[in-house]
Amino acid sequence: MKTTAIPDARLTLGALLRRPYERMAERIYAELPARGFPELRQSHSVVLRNLPAQGASVAELARAAGMTKQSMAYLVDALARAAYVDLVPDPHDGRAKRVCFSARGEAAVAELVALSAEYERRVEALLGAERAGQLRSLLETLYTRLDEDDLGAAGNP
Repeated sequence: MKTTAIPDARLTLGALLRRPYERMAERIYAELPARGFPELRQSHSVVLRNLPAQGASVAELARAAGMTKQSMAYLVDALARAAYVDLVPDPHDGRAKRVCFSARGEAAVAELVALSAEYERRVEALLGAERAGQLRSLLETLYTRLDEDDLGAAGNP
């Protein structure tokens, strides 16, 4: 019986979604040092994209990211040491700390958004405006409807 290894199954939907995202993330994070943010790594994105404007506890961030509290604490600590986030007292629990963006962190997020927009323009140049618009429209539909009709459930056809 012949089985196909996962690396050989390159054109699965997962691969078609993953590879463009990975390439975009690689290019964006490679550009950050030249833009004044040399400490940021792709691994930090899980904190940056899950941290709400009002801040969050490490436990809340870990839950939102689907990872352990210890792993999230490690990433938050690295970002705090590099001054991208501040740890401030929780107003509801004097023993706890909340993670909030620092001014440097907000500037980094703004730069990441700008770099993402630049990358989208490259995609549009590659595909053409019409096809890039169609791609965006399809992905937006998928994004907003993922949880409908148990589409997200494993084994659902």
